[in-house]
Amino acid sequence: MPAPSTAAHPDSARPAPVHPGPAHPAPLHPDPARPASPRPSSGTGHLDALGPRGAFRPRRRTVVTDVSGAPVAELGLVPSLFVDRTVKALHRARPLAPDERIAALVRAAELFATAELGGMGAAEYEHTVSRVGGIPLGVVRTTVGNIRARLTRVYDSLAQARPAGAAEDWRSPLTRTGRAVWTRRAETLAVLAAGNHPGTHSLWPEALALGYRVALRPSRREPFTPFRLVTALRAAGFGDDQVAYLPTGHTEADVLLRAADRSLVYGGDDVVRKYGADPRVLTQGPGRSKVLVTADTDWRDHLDTITASVAGHGGTGCVNTTAVLVEGDPAPLAEALAERLAALPVLPPEDERAVLPVRDAATARALEAHLLSRAAGTRAWLGGDGVAEDLGDGSAVLRPAVHQLDRADAPQAGAELPFPCVWVAPYDRSAGTAPLRGSLVVTALTADRRLLGDLVDEPSIGNVHAGDHPTYWMGPGLPHDGYLAEFLMRAKTVIRD
Repeated sequence: MPAPSTAAHPDSARPAPVHPGPAHPAPLHPDPARPASPRPSSGTGHLDALGPRGAFRPRRRTVVTDVSGAPVAELGLVPSLFVDRTVKALHRARPLAPDERIAALVRAAELFATAELGGMGAAEYEHTVSRVGGIPLGVVRTTVGNIRARLTRVYDSLAQARPAGAAEDWRSPLTRTGRAVWTRRAETLAVLAAGNHPGTHSLWPEALALGYRVALRPSRREPFTPFRLVTALRAAGFGDDQVAYLPTGHTEADVLLRAADRSLVYGGDDVVRKYGADPRVLTQGPGRSKVLVTADTDWRDHLDTITASVAGHGGTGCVNTTAVLVEGDPAPLAEALAERLAALPVLPPEDERAVLPVRDAATARALEAHLLSRAAGTRAWLGGDGVAEDLGDGSAVLRPAVHQLDRADAPQAGAELPFPCVWVAPYDRSAGTAPLRGSLVVTALTADRRLLGDLVDEPSIGNVHAGDHPTYWMGPGLPHDGYLAEFLMRAKTVIRD
């Protein structure tokens, strides 16, 4: 089936422009005047699998808990046979027409952000994700708005990704004289989702817009966002054989990847090593994003941006800054950054003023021990005595950490942790791009245009922000780690009478 056609695309199906919000750092402190969200309903609910014949409650289940260890829901885990049959059903299904897909995504965006879905209203959903994922409530709310905006303008985003010389539809008049046409490489996509941040779920719905049928395996840590999104997509018009929600164990996850034509997989370095060589799998691993400050720039003028890059949105994302490289003495910047980050409040995630992530106490202590081990031999400006601060209910806030390194290529500079943790190191301009390789994002605070050009040309750097733009900045229609459509689509020549 073709991708959406410009010629056939009605104006009514095209979403109105949605402004993504300010390009500069958002405040780290949410508005305390906003009313608090209600607590989740008492008792343990059920998150059923959503297969090709509707909801399915497996016998095998696992309990989803909040950060204090209190049970919140039972998540059903489907067996391998169910996974295999679901993907086969998705493969047999024909996608909706291009314009119907776009219109359904626009409807789903509104439902996801505002409706009661699966017995849970929008405010209760946001509160639940905050308590279960340990993500500050203000961050969850912002992310819901971002997902809504991205789905609403998915047509425009895909138009950005499509090669300029390729038609969207083989029926375009241009194909009468020969034209490249943008078409799917395959039919089904498996997604092994991440649980560190709900924002990861803004990407894969693009596959539905392109006509893929999608089978998603949620993270057990935070399964509520994908459940809500799949429910919204089905309510908006995508059939049960178009998008599925398949909670599984690790063995069944491998079955899912083998059954699907293509896969999008989130995880750490171990996941990248396991699947990175498979051309059918697109891995989304650690970002190791960085800020570079050269001597021709006064870092004091950009401290807000550097601080936001480290701690904005909870500091849990692959686009948050892992390392800051400074030409000259890095100590003054490290000291000032530590002072800013030390002032962030220690609060439970559902508090309106919360800005830091929260985990169960055991996990927080394990992350703290890992940090202290990795940081041995460095200069601690913040977090040298630990970062886990108990909240008294079985959970702990992960406070920020700032450590200074002796050199930019120290192994710690690539240690990405799921809270605001940054390594500050000296940078020698003669090293060029070498210390910045392997970064998802580099924010370059420099007047050196040659260096900027080298950063853009460096194949292992995903995105370059030249100037006062935090590493987490993402504009509508722009690639995150390349366009997903580059992996899912291809151009083929079509000529017809």
